[in-house]
Amino acid sequence: MAGEAPSRPRAFLDLSGVSIDFPTRKGPFRALDDVNLKIAKGEFVSIIGHSGCGKSTVLNIVAGLYQATEGGAILNGREVNQPGPERAVVFQNHALLPWLTCYQNVELAVKTVFKGRKSKAEMREWIEHNLKLVHMDHAIHKYPAEISGGMKQRVGIARALAMEPSVLLMDEPFGALDALTRAHLQDSVMEIQADLNNTVIMVTHDVDEAVLLSDKIVMMTNGPAATVGEVLEVDLARPRDRLALASDERYNYFRSQVLSFLYERQRRPAE
Repeated sequence: MAGEAPSRPRAFLDLSGVSIDFPTRKGPFRALDDVNLKIAKGEFVSIIGHSGCGKSTVLNIVAGLYQATEGGAILNGREVNQPGPERAVVFQNHALLPWLTCYQNVELAVKTVFKGRKSKAEMREWIEHNLKLVHMDHAIHKYPAEISGGMKQRVGIARALAMEPSVLLMDEPFGALDALTRAHLQDSVMEIQADLNNTVIMVTHDVDEAVLLSDKIVMMTNGPAATVGEVLEVDLARPRDRLALASDERYNYFRSQVLSFLYERQRRPAE
């Protein structure tokens, strides 16, 4: 109709009025309350906040592992109510099966998603391609016990990417790694995301990691009944060079904004 404002494009992922209660002996415990969040296709979004603020709970709702008590998540026009291959999760613990090689760990996911859709040769090529993406093509026949923690996490990321998900969910994926390995993996994830333009949602406690990797930082209030406190748009140009950003005024501004939010929340632990 004439005079109507043009409609805004639909969000790729839309969390609307999401609340969740967990049963306890004292009655329902409300972990999240009225979480609203819109994420565009191809965005890298970090969720940050103090322990117990429901960061991983948000991720698990998007993954379909938890069902919201109220509200819900819509992905690409469809309600999320169970796990699906279009959403792959990378956990802090790599979760590799120790009796399978790196290749076989990725193969397990590929067979689950692509059986009947790809030939054996195509699946083999696809597995090798994803291991190469994370620079693990040299160790495809090694077992998890024969590689480092950082390498295991690379294989976990390859396994998730091999499912060709619309959304990659990462729950503190670098939290258990040393600083140098963590930096290398962060750089790898930035390269892969730039190449694939996939949507990534990452839970982290690390402010520098959030600013370096993200297009948007979602800052959660403290629990119980945690919700979105602020959303910070990180409009730093890509590709991003961590050494150059260390002295960049905009980078340090975003960093200080997140730190100020977290510090203020620490001073007010109860909402």
